[in-house]
Amino acid sequence: MTLMRTASLMLCMVALVGTAGAQTAWTPAQSPGTTSPDNTGVHVAQPLAAERHTVSGTVIPFSEVTLRAQSGGRVIAVEGVEGDRFEAEEELVAISDDRLQAQRQAALAEMRTTEAAIREARMQYDREVISPRSQDIGQMPGMGMPSMFDQMFTRNMGQFMGFGDPTLDRTTDLFSRHIGVDQARARWEQARARVEELDVALEDTRSRAPFDGVIMHKHVEQGDTVQPGHPLVTFGHLDYLRVEAAVPVRLVRQLDVGDIVPVTLDGHAEEVSARVSRIFPLADPQRHTVTVKFDLPQEVRGGPGMYAEVHLPGEVTREDRVVIPESAIIPGGALPRVAVLDADDEVRIRMVRLGASRDGGVVVTSGLEPGARVLRHPGGRH
Repeated sequence: MTLMRTASLMLCMVALVGTAGAQTAWTPAQSPGTTSPDNTGVHVAQPLAAERHTVSGTVIPFSEVTLRAQSGGRVIAVEGVEGDRFEAEEELVAISDDRLQAQRQAALAEMRTTEAAIREARMQYDREVISPRSQDIGQMPGMGMPSMFDQMFTRNMGQFMGFGDPTLDRTTDLFSRHIGVDQARARWEQARARVEELDVALEDTRSRAPFDGVIMHKHVEQGDTVQPGHPLVTFGHLDYLRVEAAVPVRLVRQLDVGDIVPVTLDGHAEEVSARVSRIFPLADPQRHTVTVKFDLPQEVRGGPGMYAEVHLPGEVTREDRVVIPESAIIPGGALPRVAVLDADDEVRIRMVRLGASRDGGVVVTSGLEPGARVLRHPGGRH
């Protein structure tokens, strides 16, 4: 009896050693004559999907500007209230312009004065062309016969002896009259530029809508006194909305302009698809985040300031990592093992290395490749 027990024990040990290989044939609890389990009990190992990360964001207008005063004065009109819609170029805020209007009237008077000076200068030039001053007998010394004597004899004799040059005198007089015309024209252009400058300043007293949009916030009321740079109204384009979020640098590497990501808005149970519209080139040195803007679909109901959650893909994982059900792990043993069907539907045992658990499954970091057929319940356990 002792000899028979020893032989039986040795046979059992040999059987156990035979099942300890990494890829040995193994038959789970099956009906006699079968070589593989039912396909419903087989799980195809899937590659480990990138983990999804959620970052907080805020809904913002597609475009937003704050109109500021370009000149000082008293606010005489503020059109509309928050939420009112205006078309492009419609007036929003008006500031008093009495002082500028007075300056413009003075500049116009200066223009009229310079126009008269231009006409006078041109008249003097034409007179010099037709009746040269150098040949005017009234400009010569003496009177009567002495003056005629000077014109007939003295000047001719002086020119003959090398004194004086009538041609040079004539040219100089014409040039002087021409310069007078140019100077008068320059003063007129200066006055006209002053009028144009005041016209621009007058236009700056009227703040107009830069595009079709809505008043988001009023910073002044009628009767307020403002200085240049004082905010007047905040105006936004709300036909399209965006989400602005501070995204960690490690996640920004997975994004490109044009990518579609899911977004959840506060008060909305369903996710909406948003498009990456802009990725800022610089990161925040304190928070190590990058500002990213996402365009929302036009039909989304919401408004600026709403809380939003942006769901972003995580970092790319290794291709050899897969996820299998926890029930596929064979219990017992020093190392985790799984039962795998080979190409001939024979069951093989593989040693694997496990990672973290995820949603009822477990990550296999080595020992299995994507597409491997793993038994969900090895050994007939259900």
